Amino acid sequence: MPELVPTFREDHVAIVREFIAHVVRESGRDGVVLGLSGGVDSALVAKLCAEALGSDEVLALGMPEGSGGSDLSAARSWAKALRIRFRVIDIAPLVRPLEAGLRATRSSRIVRGNLRARTRMIVLYYTANAEDRLVMGTGNKSELATGYFSKWGDGGADFLPIGDLYKTQVRGMARHLGIPRGIVERVPTAGLWPGQTDEAELGVTYEDLDRILLGIELQLEPDAIAEKAHVPLRTVRRVERLVSASIHKRKMPLIPKLGIRTFGLDWRE
Repeated sequence: MPELVPTFREDHVAIVREFIAHVVRESGRDGVVLGLSGGVDSALVAKLCAEALGSDEVLALGMPEGSGGSDLSAARSWAKALRIRFRVIDIAPLVRPLEAGLRATRSSRIVRGNLRARTRMIVLYYTANAEDRLVMGTGNKSELATGYFSKWGDGGADFLPIGDLYKTQVRGMARHLGIPRGIVERVPTAGLWPGQTDEAELGVTYEDLDRILLGIELQLEPDAIAEKAHVPLRTVRRVERLVSASIHKRKMPLIPKLGIRTFGLDWRE
């Protein structure tokens, strides 16, 4: 029985580059801005944007809370290698008054983490508005499918160039394009609290997750997915629940049907 393995193809690179060039050209904007975290997703998007548009049209923002540590150093070094502009904005002075005013220090770390993700979105869109740029998101298909992003936070972007690539495909493309091994193999984290990692929160490795998601995409039965992906059936069921529970994150807000044509329902654009 064939295994489920999402694979990167070399022609994906040209497709994504052309997508970036097309949407920016169509928009009439002066370039793009993106958050550069030091991880593989944002590193790949930065490189693709620089190649599609030219380095001069790409602005990367490092948005640590405090000093930023090794993640910020990796982001700065990669921006330098790409010859794109890099600007650091410490979000701590923005987050602290919000937490104080909302008494958010009493909230869970997930709630507070979402606050940080949405603060970064505000910074990106302020910069985009002020400098006539588009916000390029860095989310991948694995995150979109499982809802592993903050609604109107890191999920807030004008375009998602790698949104149809699973995490393992992102790593494959990154290796193909020569992104440094230290970035490609960096432990994935959203940087929302100290010690936070993607796989610990998801409860599954990206390799297993992507095989399961490919099976769901192919509309296979759960038993078949478990067998082909070499994972327990309970893990497949858990991922299915993540996909189902996060549908609302992948859609614009629902509108009740009242008019002749309704956005999000039968008014297609």
